[in-house]
Amino acid sequence: MEHQLRRRSPVFDSVTPLGLTARYLTLLVVLAITVGPMLWELSTSLKSATEDVYTATPRLLPAHPSTAAYGQVSRTVPIAKFALNSLIVAVFCVGGNLVGATAAGYALARLEFRGRRLVLGLFLATLVLPGEVTVISQYQTVTRLGFGNSLLGVALPSMIGALNVLLMRNAFLAIPAELEDAAVLDGANVWQRLRYLGLPSAKGTLSVIAILTFIAAWDDFLWPLLVLQSPDKLTLTVGLSYLHSVFSADPRTMAAGTMIALVPVLVLFTALQRFFFRGVGEGAVKG
Repeated sequence: MEHQLRRRSPVFDSVTPLGLTARYLTLLVVLAITVGPMLWELSTSLKSATEDVYTATPRLLPAHPSTAAYGQVSRTVPIAKFALNSLIVAVFCVGGNLVGATAAGYALARLEFRGRRLVLGLFLATLVLPGEVTVISQYQTVTRLGFGNSLLGVALPSMIGALNVLLMRNAFLAIPAELEDAAVLDGANVWQRLRYLGLPSAKGTLSVIAILTFIAAWDDFLWPLLVLQSPDKLTLTVGLSYLHSVFSADPRTMAAGTMIALVPVLVLFTALQRFFFRGVGEGAVKG
């Protein structure tokens, strides 16, 4: 019945030359908008110093490919140290969200306690607040706790995200109540039900949270810039900003720094893409 009621597009849903052409043109436009800037940055980073990157006829493929810009980046900033600092912050954020969001989401979905609706409402209310509104209060809280100018201070505000808690709540709500009741009758306590019943059903959502949290922590620029003062504690995004001041007239070096920062995100996404798309699919079906 639903299939009969669903309206079909006369162009995109028809297997005709016109429909196929429209599909491929749409895909090419989306690819040009999303992947095009990344390919252009990669091309710029591989162009040699003798090649004009501001030519009137832009060329994607370098005429004389060179990795000199990448060597210049490594000689200018301690790229490995900055990358390690970013990795530590990202690990804190991912670990905190996987543990904290799982526990909070399971409590909101499956445990009965006074004020549960109020807590859920507070989580929903935080979603409408822009991040910039809470920057000052976050900075004062972190510094008064003694975590200023530290990697833990950078990670602390993002270690449990309200959106991640709600995602885990929805994942646990999708578990049939009969299974939960059967586990209770068998004598399973809360942690056992979470370990053996809840977590196996929420693997996809957990992978989505892990990837998105890692990307957000890795790419964050404003908050680490406010918290960190010592040069040896800078994260990769803040450290690479020095390239803009030192090599502002050389787009090759800045493009090389951007590509270096992009590599870990691509590696993580490639490793977990199977779980990521499964998690997105679970959310679409359950939602």
